[in-house]
Amino acid sequence: MGGGNGAKAASKRARKDKDDKGVAKSQLKVNEQAKDIQCDICKSTFLKTTRAPALTEHAANKHSKTLEDCFPNFVAQPAK
Repeated sequence: MGGGNGAKAASKRARKDKDDKGVAKSQLKVNEQAKDIQCDICKSTFLKTTRAPALTEHAANKHSKTLEDCFPNFVAQPAK
């Protein structure tokens, strides 16, 4: 008698776990470090790739203010 499907799946899973050891798959830490735009009013952080329209929307919807009021140090990145 041979092993059933359960045994095959378990051994395949064990082989896969052994091969993938030590490989980080999460972007959470990298994304957290990339948040370097901060609203001066509520201190919310945004990714450095955030464009002016999204920041303007935040300023208008959350604080009824302008982009310059909430993000005085923001410099728009040139379009590529």
